[in-house]
Amino acid sequence: MIRTLLVGTAALALLGACSQSDDPADDAAAAVNATQDAASVPVGQASAATLGANTAGGFVTALATSDMYELAAADIAEAKSTNAGVKELAGMIKTDHTASTAKLKTLAPTEAADTALPTGMDERRQGLIDNLNAAAPADFDLVFLTQQVAAHNEALTVLNGFKDHTETSGLAALATEVIPKVTMHRDRAQTMLDAM
Repeated sequence: MIRTLLVGTAALALLGACSQSDDPADDAAAAVNATQDAASVPVGQASAATLGANTAGGFVTALATSDMYELAAADIAEAKSTNAGVKELAGMIKTDHTASTAKLKTLAPTEAADTALPTGMDERRQGLIDNLNAAAPADFDLVFLTQQVAAHNEALTVLNGFKDHTETSGLAALATEVIPKVTMHRDRAQTMLDAM
């Protein structure tokens, strides 16, 4: 896991350094965006391991926010990528995270009644979306796939940490159900990233 985080961080840092354009301001913005994405990885993992994996409210918030990010990122990938594999992955992400969100909306009112489902992404994930939107066409797939590996690792930390939560068996069952799909998304993104 740490190796994957380091590889992702290094890839983003290299992206910022290698993506040279005719405008130094564009290069600087790409470097800043890559650094922000890389810094998001340890913050997300720490949050997933502490809040999301330990309380019903934390799990509901973490999964809902993760799904929102995934759906927004997949929409951008479908619009911006020219890679058929990336577009196919984005379609799978949309299908699976839409289903996860629907089930979460059904379970949350009874199993985490004191937690309102978030209506928007947190600032960190919105920053990731902003960076996807700002990515140069030539760099988009690398940025998207690197973000996807990190985001799915974060989601797996939440899901694996919560799957045995006996007080909220419905949410725990949802976590167990979603793990194979999230793992498949992460592995597919990593395979494409490794091939670049």
